[in-house]
Amino acid sequence: MGLFDNAVPGGNITKPLMIALGALLVGKMLSGRSADQQDQAAPAPAPTPAGTSTDGGLLGGLGGLLDRLKDAGHGNVADSWVGTGQNQSINANDLGTALGPQVIREIAQRTGLDEQELLKQLSTALPGIVDKLTPNGQVPQQHQVASAFNS
Repeated sequence: MGLFDNAVPGGNITKPLMIALGALLVGKMLSGRSADQQDQAAPAPAPTPAGTSTDGGLLGGLGGLLDRLKDAGHGNVADSWVGTGQNQSINANDLGTALGPQVIREIAQRTGLDEQELLKQLSTALPGIVDKLTPNGQVPQQHQVASAFNS
């Protein structure tokens, strides 16, 4: 896994959690398949909701995720993940409110996780993952985020 080693407490990123993170941050991972499998066997992608990008996951990538958190009043938390200081935690319910029910439902369906379990795992994993993706306190370009999931 490389980049994500030690990003999650306990160091264990399960396949459903990796699919969930990919769905939020990297559109190519929405099916839960690798990019190669997706190119060969994926059905036509479903229309994406307004404001989303097929390249940037359900929220338009890392920047879109951070914007959603800020819009929901969790800007200080999101900034702590990007910045070089201590990462603040986020409550699973607060994360769910920020992401919205449609996004949570979509990811839960793709991962096979219950929505509450999904939010619990994401709220635990996101601070470390975002921190690893922003080592210099800067949000990377979308292709850099995508390449982190392919390594």
